[in-house]
Amino acid sequence: MANPFAADLLAWFRTNAADLPWRRDRDPYRVWLAEIMLQQTQVATVVDYYLRFLARFPSVEALAAASLDDVLKLWEGLGYYSRARNLHRTAQIVVAEWGGVFPRTAAELQTLPGIGRYTAGAIASLAYNQDVPAVDGNVIRILTRLYNSVEDTAQPAAQKRLWTLAASLVPPGEAGPYNEALMELGRVICKPKAPRCDICPLRDYCQAFAAGVQDERPVRQRRVATPHYDVAAGVIHGAGEFAGHFLIAQRPPDGLLGGLWEFPGGKREDGEVMSQTLARELQEELGITVEVGDLVVRVRHAFTHFRITLHAYDCRVVEGDPVPVEATALAWVTLNDLDRYAFGAADRRIIAALRERPRRML
Repeated sequence: MANPFAADLLAWFRTNAADLPWRRDRDPYRVWLAEIMLQQTQVATVVDYYLRFLARFPSVEALAAASLDDVLKLWEGLGYYSRARNLHRTAQIVVAEWGGVFPRTAAELQTLPGIGRYTAGAIASLAYNQDVPAVDGNVIRILTRLYNSVEDTAQPAAQKRLWTLAASLVPPGEAGPYNEALMELGRVICKPKAPRCDICPLRDYCQAFAAGVQDERPVRQRRVATPHYDVAAGVIHGAGEFAGHFLIAQRPPDGLLGGLWEFPGGKREDGEVMSQTLARELQEELGITVEVGDLVVRVRHAFTHFRITLHAYDCRVVEGDPVPVEATALAWVTLNDLDRYAFGAADRRIIAALRERPRRML
């Protein structure tokens, strides 16, 4: 179908597009890096990370040659660390199998780790100007308002129809600026809450606005309650040659927070108090018996699908030598050493608490 609003959208974008660093160079590597960083992360947060990342890894070859530990450390704080692991792996594949040049088509791009349908469409259209759509949450919100869709957008059938609709609306030869204009419109005008309909360039085309139901679109299924878990972590103090050191563990490379370092511990089981949880977890994970001491800090943190309260305690080893039963590696480190390791957000709160208090041992 012909797109009735593309001209107005593109005219608005030419005048109102924000000056963002990834818009200054359409090199596929830079487009890909920005798109991966922008997944589930606000633009304002990404800018500094993007510039630091490019300074350290200015090309896909530089990223492929880096160690995963270096990549994770530079990514620290952006969250969703599987994105960083996939970024590193994809760089290696592009260099080894594609001669350092990213594939040009959306279908080929989707064969690479961490590149789904949206990201493939974004790279293909922004870097190569392929006439393909890029449907993210912003675009879904805009389309369901423009066409006043009452379908539950979480359902696969509804998503399929939205992708088909989006593809039919891409103006030939202008997919790159058009897709980016939609993203920008969703970011600054057609917001999830309190959309700025009074200044929207597409207001005259919007069926939901005409019906006064723009705040009710898109339709989504009701969310289930987010589960909560109590988790114990041990700040294990060294003795002898490791006096003044703490023991940290590296998580396995796959799964939640894969490859990051942590203060070891685990989830509380029914009927346990936190000290029992920590003693059990450290026996299972490290093969050691510990004496659990004072609470260091209590941290509340939310992941995508669950929440935790992390209880960190001072610990002293009373029997056994730590071995990485369930971890990839272990390290005895000082407070100053911790800056060399990549940690998740909750563990960084533990580090901050350690640095704020006078050093005291069990």
